[in-house]
Amino acid sequence: MSHPMPVSELFLIAMTIIFSVPYLIWRLGRTDYFAPLVVVQIITGILLGPGVLGAAFPDYYAFVFTKDVIQSLNGVAWWAVMVFVWLAGIELDLGEAWKHRRESAITAGLALGTPLLVGSLVAAGMLGFPGWLGEQGHTWQFVLGVGMSCAVTALPILILLMEKLEILRRPIGQRILRYASLDDVAIWGVLALVLMDWERIGRQGAFIAIYALACVGFRKLMARLPERDRWYVALVWLAACAFGADWSGLHFMVGAFLAGVVMDHHWFDRDRLDTLRHNVLLVIMPVFFLSTGLRTGWSMGGGAVIAAAAALLAAQAIGKLAGVHVAGRILGWKPGEATVIGWLLQTKALIMIIFANVLLDKAIITSATFTALLLMAVASTMLTVPMTAPRLRRMQALLGRDA
Repeated sequence: MSHPMPVSELFLIAMTIIFSVPYLIWRLGRTDYFAPLVVVQIITGILLGPGVLGAAFPDYYAFVFTKDVIQSLNGVAWWAVMVFVWLAGIELDLGEAWKHRRESAITAGLALGTPLLVGSLVAAGMLGFPGWLGEQGHTWQFVLGVGMSCAVTALPILILLMEKLEILRRPIGQRILRYASLDDVAIWGVLALVLMDWERIGRQGAFIAIYALACVGFRKLMARLPERDRWYVALVWLAACAFGADWSGLHFMVGAFLAGVVMDHHWFDRDRLDTLRHNVLLVIMPVFFLSTGLRTGWSMGGGAVIAAAAALLAAQAIGKLAGVHVAGRILGWKPGEATVIGWLLQTKALIMIIFANVLLDKAIITSATFTALLLMAVASTMLTVPMTAPRLRRMQALLGRDA
């Protein structure tokens, strides 16, 4: 008589798949130039989801990805993405942006505002067809949410790609980080606006008030602690802020970002922060990618989803490049600078996927819209290095320019 396999064993089978399949594709396929490992992990998550593996081999999919296994994976994924967003908040250096505030504000504003406008127009067009707007979503939330998805720049992935291109510590790399940092703050501000729940406005106001007061005490405490204690206190702070934001209706990812953004990166050793970010990407973020893939849906039909993704991809690329070129004209940049900076700032991947996950959690978008946004994010990130590397090689003089 056969016995059902324990959840622990099924969970470990899922974990084996999560870590082995993307690595083998990345290493054997030598995809690193156009698709770094993190992108391959996202694509693998889509392939392992219900729309591909579940459709092709429903019995195998149902055998491994049971309800209990998915719940276990989701728990790991929630913590992984909270730590990742928290680190992104810590790494924001708004002081540098303030020193160069005119240039940073003009560039970041146009780099965010133009694709937001173009993406919102595409989103408005999508509303002409049923199946894209979520059950709990209002028209303005959908348009603004999808438009902002087109405007997002994924700061952590941008850092990885600029390391690959060997420009992270160069003047142009530092300039791009300033622009992306300002956009990152705006992105989470817009998300908080989209998630504003007028039925729970009292809770949300209470959370913001308590958070603001707690920040004062938290910063004083962290300044007095030795670094080894700061790590533990910071993780408690992360969990508390994420809980407060989720309790108020803003979502735990907003809380995770708020937990990080009030922390000074100089409180920690820079190498340790970099190591932690790389280890989070290595050890637990792949679980988030898989759980993201499990949420994809093709109810609108593959053709419609791919068409929507293509329209969104065109909107975000055209909008980002156009906005940055206008900034370049205003600021008198050298020929070619705007194209390089525009292509780097259109990097999407993680932050946009996190953003879209929140919209899906709140039923502002459907799984079909989520899938289109996910495909757009993957494609935009895969375009970054191939479109940027040749231009950088032709512009060696640009790399020596003062920031």
